[in-house]
Amino acid sequence: MMNRKAQAMRYIAADLLASAAAWTLFFLFRKLYLEPLKYDHPVPLEFGTRFWLGLVLVPLFWVLLFTATGGYTDIFRRFRTKELEQTLLVSFIGSIVIFFALLLDDVVAGPSYYYYSFGVLFGLNFLLLFTFRFLLTSRTVKRVHDRTIGFNTLLVGGNERAIAIHQEIEGLPRSPGNRFVGFVSINGCDQHLVESGLPLLGKWNELRALIPRYGVEEAIIAVESSEHGHISKILNELDATPVRIKIIPDMYDILAGSVKMTSIFGAPLIEVNPQIMPAWQFSLKRAFDIVFSALALVLLSPVFLVIALMVKFSSPGPVFFSQERIGKFGRPFRIYKFRSMYQGAEMNGPQLSSSTDTRITRAGRWLRRTRMDELPQFWNVLIGDMSLVGPRPERQFFIDAILQVAPHYRHLHKVRPGITSWGQVKFGYAENVEQMVRRLKYDILYIENMSLGVDLKILAYTVLIILRGDGK
Repeated sequence: MMNRKAQAMRYIAADLLASAAAWTLFFLFRKLYLEPLKYDHPVPLEFGTRFWLGLVLVPLFWVLLFTATGGYTDIFRRFRTKELEQTLLVSFIGSIVIFFALLLDDVVAGPSYYYYSFGVLFGLNFLLLFTFRFLLTSRTVKRVHDRTIGFNTLLVGGNERAIAIHQEIEGLPRSPGNRFVGFVSINGCDQHLVESGLPLLGKWNELRALIPRYGVEEAIIAVESSEHGHISKILNELDATPVRIKIIPDMYDILAGSVKMTSIFGAPLIEVNPQIMPAWQFSLKRAFDIVFSALALVLLSPVFLVIALMVKFSSPGPVFFSQERIGKFGRPFRIYKFRSMYQGAEMNGPQLSSSTDTRITRAGRWLRRTRMDELPQFWNVLIGDMSLVGPRPERQFFIDAILQVAPHYRHLHKVRPGITSWGQVKFGYAENVEQMVRRLKYDILYIENMSLGVDLKILAYTVLIILRGDGK
């Protein structure tokens, strides 16, 4: 049984040990080589406060750097060439930071020794960090190859093509890690895999229910040339799930530009690229969310108090309003707002608001125009349910209605929902499902062009809307 947390802790422990050893060896290098050159005589070897402080802080810095660059994610899917590339890059960046932060003010025998010092610092960190990581990764790769570690895999399709890829993967002397749990039928007739002993779990439109039930981590789409019309429906069904999607190579022209080869020695499969932004950008985005929302909750507390009094005196009822919304990977959460409607506004069921909605209080109308009703969602951002920027979360009732006309809506569930979004800035609040679908294209565009720069632009436009009070 795979224990991802335990494996991640092994990598963290290895990084702490390797970076502590590198810091100690570098300290000895300075004391036994660089300083005697500077003073022209040997110096006593003393492990002072600076050494011990560095021995605590420097390894923690390396762990944070690896965390920010995705060094502890997909912990059982790491391979040695990727480990080499990532460790080389992280070691170089980390060594530059340490050198400029801690070592640049050192007095050395000559300018060239600064380069020598940096080279030794980088070399020690890279050599030790990579050695420890290489050993851990090699052990994991071996366990994947000998089928000790496997990833629950579902075949989509049960035709001859599915039989061929199933037999090929099962017959490989070195497993790529696929542990087949069953297959789903596409047209009801493709059930040939039953003869191979692989159970039929259901139909393709039941994928979203089957994935959590069987702990599916990978899905291999095996579709005949005559069945290509199903591909978009299958991808929509798998969209916004944590499942890795792989297809047989002759579908490459269908998804040109969005796929990459996953293996040279394994079965010939192409993986739909799930990466929206690099890991370091996601880490920076989350760090910015936490810092900004924490500061906002503290600094805007007087504003919260004033708005709370406005809401309380505008109509009977609670100050805050909470409601279940759907977040990343389709997980429900409670969203918080300042109440802008009269109490009991949805006694007759879920309803969307409009510019002439009589359920909105006088204070609520101003809150909605200025987006001030959304301020409590900084708490949702802080606890990780939401982000500052991302598609606006909806209720399941309206999601079901949108999916009837726009199945690609599930694409939005790939990321955390946001307080503000491109769709919110460009389109504003939607008054019906048709407007929700029209706003959807802006949110899809945001995900396809997601970056920290785009987030900053959306935040800037949101601030302008708040200051002008012209939110729709």
